[in-house]
Amino acid sequence: MKQYSSFKGLLPVAMTGLIAMAPATAVMAQEEMEDKGSYTITLNQDTFFGFYPSFNGLWKLNDNMDFSFYGIMWTSDGLGGGAGNDLWTEFGGGLNMHYMDDKLTVKPQIGVTNGLLQSNGADDGAGSNFADGVVPSLTINYGDDKWEAEFYGGYYLAARNRDDDGTGLDFIHTWVNGGYKINPIWSVGAHWEYLELARVEGGDDAVLYEWLGLYTQFSLPNGMFARFTAGDQMDDESGEVGDFYKMTVGFSL
Repeated sequence: MKQYSSFKGLLPVAMTGLIAMAPATAVMAQEEMEDKGSYTITLNQDTFFGFYPSFNGLWKLNDNMDFSFYGIMWTSDGLGGGAGNDLWTEFGGGLNMHYMDDKLTVKPQIGVTNGLLQSNGADDGAGSNFADGVVPSLTINYGDDKWEAEFYGGYYLAARNRDDDGTGLDFIHTWVNGGYKINPIWSVGAHWEYLELARVEGGDDAVLYEWLGLYTQFSLPNGMFARFTAGDQMDDESGEVGDFYKMTVGFSL
């Protein structure tokens, strides 16, 4: 009976310990989940595309690879007259692979665009289209204590009304930039960017712009950053005159 009584006395103590451990276990699980994921939101504006917010999420699959998903809300490319202006909306995903102790990342992705821009739905009266286009892309980033660089290449392939006269617009969009980190929060560098209308049904391809300029960027330890880029419109064929400028501000969680 004494043994049983002692066991009864210990039972509440053991249960109290388990209850105390439960919140700690939940916190550890939550911290582990947070360590596996990150999220970056950017607000962008330039002389061609206007204003366009974007986001990119990463979920860690292993030490060398993440699952990636992204979206771009092109707020200045609505070609229709509906209540929402049929704004061009891009969404997709892919992989983000790490090399050289995470200094180098390679991110192949594929997305879809939605709206009227590539299908020319405003002109043929079809209205907005889901899966207006398909976008395979590749982004490569490098960063160490002193240097940073980025390459992006994407092909915007029309997926709807492709064979109709005057529709089915394809675009090539690419840029390369690289810079030097003057100190932990400030970097400066050069930027080249190119946009081409690669396919027009019943028409000719055309350079929409070619930019070459300089950038300055400030990055804080809490994940906040801002980059301003400006320079010259290089290609006379595009018909664009004057200078270009673009600004990106964002934060990572």
